[in-house]
Amino acid sequence: MDHIFIKDLLIRGVIGISDQERSQPQDIVINVVIFTDTTTASKNDSINDCVNYRSMAKKIIALVEKGERYTVEALAADIARLLLEETGVQKVRVRVEKPGAVRFSRSAGIEIERP
Repeated sequence: MDHIFIKDLLIRGVIGISDQERSQPQDIVINVVIFTDTTTASKNDSINDCVNYRSMAKKIIALVEKGERYTVEALAADIARLLLEETGVQKVRVRVEKPGAVRFSRSAGIEIERP
């Protein structure tokens, strides 16, 4: 199966359980893999036959900026549901990372797959 990816989408949003985490937006890094069949799009060379990664990114950004989740698990599930609503999307892999969440690490987070 073919896949489209968006790598290292950096968004500011409210996520976390402590008062300090929830007091202001923080960096959240999103990576997604969208599984789809690109056969028609490659033959027709038309954006109308593609899963448009630009519109997907805009939807993810809006969701993260508006939402205020306590856990990366809930945010990853929200993003997966959003992507799976799109025509042509058969499966998704979503990774949500919080840079600096764990001392001495670059980031911590979760990766999920949903059919």
